[in-house]
Amino acid sequence: QVQLVESGGGLVQAGGSLRLSCAASGRILNINAMGWYRQTPGNERESVAIITSGGSANYADFVKGRFTISRDNAKNTVYLQMNSLKPEDTAVYSCNANVLSGGLRYQNYWGQGTQVTVSS
Repeated sequence: QVQLVESGGGLVQAGGSLRLSCAASGRILNINAMGWYRQTPGNERESVAIITSGGSANYADFVKGRFTISRDNAKNTVYLQMNSLKPEDTAVYSCNANVLSGGLRYQNYWGQGTQVTVSS
């Protein structure tokens, strides 16, 4: 089985920064893409940033220029550096990893989520 554990959320003032981390553990043969998503009450989960195993990143328009996704393949960990935070960035942030765990195909795994609250 594979587990994803996020850390780094919290309360920050507008304009501030936070760095989220997500470490994957368990029976991992390989990890393809990893990404960060967020969700607010009453809304669907939305993609924030995704990074391939080779380091290519894609960002949602609403975070371009403010957030940076990165990963450490040796540690099976993905990061999200969030700068210039806005109150509308308040959400539960979850990480996702596309993992090969012994079967013949990759499967998506999710972390439990971490709350990010930005005060105005």
